[in-house]
Amino acid sequence: MLTALTFIGFTLFVAFLSWYKLRKDDISSRDGYFLGGRSLTGGVIAGSMILTNISTEHLIGLNGSAYKNGMIIIAWEVTSAIALVIAALYFLPIYLKMGLTTIPQYLENRFDSSTKTIVAFLLMVSFVVTLLPIVLYTGAINLESIFNVSEVLNVSLSEGIWITVITIGVIGSIYAIFGGLKAVALSDSINAIGLIIGGLMVPVFALWDIGEGNIFTGMSKVYAYAPEKFNVIGKADSVLPFSTIFTGLMINQLYFWGMNQTIIQRAFGAKNMAEAQKGLLLTGLFKILIPLIIVLPGIIAYYYYSDQYYDNQDFIYPVLLTRVMPLGLLGFFAAVVLGAILSTFNSVLNSAATIFSLDIYKKIFRPDCSDKTLVRVGRLSSLVLAVLAILIAPLVGNAPEGLYQLMQQLNGIFFIPIASILIAGFFIPKVTARAAKIGLFTGLSFYLITSFFLDIGIHFIHIWAIEFILNLALMLLVSHYFPGKPNTFVSRPPVLKMKPWKYARPVAAILCLVTVLIYIWLGS
Repeated sequence: MLTALTFIGFTLFVAFLSWYKLRKDDISSRDGYFLGGRSLTGGVIAGSMILTNISTEHLIGLNGSAYKNGMIIIAWEVTSAIALVIAALYFLPIYLKMGLTTIPQYLENRFDSSTKTIVAFLLMVSFVVTLLPIVLYTGAINLESIFNVSEVLNVSLSEGIWITVITIGVIGSIYAIFGGLKAVALSDSINAIGLIIGGLMVPVFALWDIGEGNIFTGMSKVYAYAPEKFNVIGKADSVLPFSTIFTGLMINQLYFWGMNQTIIQRAFGAKNMAEAQKGLLLTGLFKILIPLIIVLPGIIAYYYYSDQYYDNQDFIYPVLLTRVMPLGLLGFFAAVVLGAILSTFNSVLNSAATIFSLDIYKKIFRPDCSDKTLVRVGRLSSLVLAVLAILIAPLVGNAPEGLYQLMQQLNGIFFIPIASILIAGFFIPKVTARAAKIGLFTGLSFYLITSFFLDIGIHFIHIWAIEFILNLALMLLVSHYFPGKPNTFVSRPPVLKMKPWKYARPVAAILCLVTVLIYIWLGS
């Protein structure tokens, strides 16, 4: 009962505060609904970015992977800081100067409208096939473990997960459909505070228990039990070899933090350039610290359970959670977990609605439609995507290398081809629209064949790098032998103040230095 009360209390608190803060905001306009009225500050942007990124696929997936593979998987997190530095200093000025609402709009400006439409469709498919279902499924696993939904309702475990998936999907849809980006971003910021507090409680309580009242003693015991788990240098045959940092991993990170609509849309909603840069760099700081929440508990779980859960690694975090969290705080943490699930779920829905409304519906079906119609179409598309994600979610279980690894493998289908044409657009002026479209389909086909149909014995992250280089080479060849018209950007006055944050470069340098020092310290 206490668990349920604290869960309901914190969940209602976030919902009420979000409603109260935004009750007078106008979300009937395009910018109001899709970009929060271009009024977001650095703290709100960072909170929303980190909550959009960190959800149960991290709490469950990365902790499960850390339990099995050790600290090597922090590469997914800490290298994000370098990507965020590049996004803040280089990509943001380009985007904000153009007054973009979506990434596909950049592709239309740089290449042509058909390139924009193809990428918009690919992004919609990626949302439904990869991120949304895995977020829902991992969320359902976590909440099932806390509340024993299947036992309470007297149904099977699979039925309990279905019911939880549907419930999460419905609640998340309400936020995204009726609140727009600002409601999503504000609730994210509140939940981000809860995630940091609640997430840190798990390793703190566990280490307090192991150390019999002394956290540092507990940490020493965990390290002494399995020192190999703390090594950050992954071997060549490991789940995440160290060499991947210098190949496909950084390409993926650059895409995710600098070109991914779901993430970068928060920066598009900034009140000015300085706040946008502040938001991205603060997110970089969070990504360096977040392994304390989404990696360390997995290693602590190994101390408790050894290899008992190796065949079910994605269940280890909920097991640890119910073991170490006091009953009165379990409900609060469940509410935080729900907030993290809803954050990612409704953020993706909002981004998908933005892309569909502006890049597909307005471009193809109703070029002259009003802002009111666009908002209505955005809400309807969110609803359709939510239903599809709910139907797919229970089908993603039992991934052999864990759900987080599965998500990254599936993301590669879409992320790397799109990243290759975006980077070509930024840095290689001679690449044409025809070359970009050929690169898209060739890259997508290459990855599907080499990752899912042929066993070529190369880590999928290295395949990302091979695909990326082949794509660039192919686009250069096509552009050379079939040159198109020169690309001209549509010039328009910036919609925001473009003065950069005065501390952007010093903070960026510190983030890069800390990332390198982490590998020197933990890799020695």
